[in-house]
Amino acid sequence: MSEPAALVFEERRFGLPELDALAAGLAVMLGRRGVTGGERVAVMASNRPEFVAVLLAIWRLGATAVLISPAWKRDEVDHALGLTAPAHAVGDHPVLAGLMPMLHLDEPIPPGEPVAGSLPPRADAVLVFSSGTTGLPKAVRHTHAALDEAVGHWRAALQLTRRDRIQVATPPSHILGLLNILTALRTGVWMRLHRRFDVDRMLRHIEQDRITVEMAVAPIALAIASHPDLESYDLSSLRFIMWGATPVSPSVAETVTRRTGVGWVPAYGTTELPVIACNPLQEARLDSVGRPVPGVDVRVVSLETGRPVGPGEVGEIQGRSLSLMAGYLPAEATAETICDGWYRTGDVGWLDDDGWLRITDRLKEMIKVRGFQVAPAEIERVLHGHPAVKDCAVFGVPDGINGEAIIAAVAARGNVDAGELTARVGERLASYKRPSRVVFVDDIPRLPSGKVLRRVLKETYGCTSDL
Repeated sequence: MSEPAALVFEERRFGLPELDALAAGLAVMLGRRGVTGGERVAVMASNRPEFVAVLLAIWRLGATAVLISPAWKRDEVDHALGLTAPAHAVGDHPVLAGLMPMLHLDEPIPPGEPVAGSLPPRADAVLVFSSGTTGLPKAVRHTHAALDEAVGHWRAALQLTRRDRIQVATPPSHILGLLNILTALRTGVWMRLHRRFDVDRMLRHIEQDRITVEMAVAPIALAIASHPDLESYDLSSLRFIMWGATPVSPSVAETVTRRTGVGWVPAYGTTELPVIACNPLQEARLDSVGRPVPGVDVRVVSLETGRPVGPGEVGEIQGRSLSLMAGYLPAEATAETICDGWYRTGDVGWLDDDGWLRITDRLKEMIKVRGFQVAPAEIERVLHGHPAVKDCAVFGVPDGINGEAIIAAVAARGNVDAGELTARVGERLASYKRPSRVVFVDDIPRLPSGKVLRRVLKETYGCTSDL
């Protein structure tokens, strides 16, 4: 009997022995290029089986993988290389090849001998990059031990077993894609890796492959909800769809459930602390990211004093766990984020009496209007409820003595008047939360994780005068 597939990519199928042999061959190639234990290796590649294999190969050699987004341009990659100083490079991207000698993943891979061995738990396994929505990305150091903890948290939270089947379309250079891949491999979950996200292909493979758990971020959720032929796909194999990386847009999630009958399981994590909270599978709800997962401590502290607050009080969400990052590069940034073992998420929210965690906004994205703190997500939820709003993002720009003015960027799916949207917010929220201006855009700029690039919007629409 042939080995069951561990990873499927287009028409290629890999059992664990085949994947291990591919990793062994890549380890031989990297070793010939001088890669040794303790060194860093830059990896910039598209979604492909060789990405998974080269990650295993780097670890086999005792080296650390520096995961660079294939969406990045030259200046962004140059910044990442300067920050992490890798000695070697591997991938399939011309930008990385133009900056340092790179082993190309399209080269023929020689056979290698699989080698069993343990990885040093305290050594850095990967360096992944923070989102950089408010500035230049920082490199986040994760040890092998921390990744093992995170995988265990994710497997337990989603109750994943060898009977499950998932697909991964998000970039594996991002913490969610990486976590999904590692959890699948270490749990024995059947996994399809997609070259890129395509909603039709994704829905077709849910039906054909009998996918049991779909991993989604905001752009994927939006694409599913707005698909004109969604009802024509058989999605009955799905146990649930996971929503991560950004707060849930209830109107989007409810549309998918109404049209397909499939429910959602919101979860919460960050690049620095991959799994923080997750909804119980049997009683998942859209107004909360769930309860802290076993193995992760969560508290909320006052935005003014930094002291822990009680249930129902809003503050900054902090967490601690064995799955927490080892620190940042540059190293001096670590002290600003980790205090007495507690990681400052930069997210604002509150815990209720039963331990359900709610996120209201990002600390750095809070808009200050005439002394009031305004959460962009609160306004975005109101705008998302309008049938003509396909996507939206709210941000603040300087406004003299008022502090900041509220700007709403809206991607519309039909004709809608800016005044109508402003009035909608005014009817549902306090008057100081009404947008000063609505700008219509083709698309909201987002990272692959779904996080809004408010910095880009501020740079484009950063003046308060009319366009």
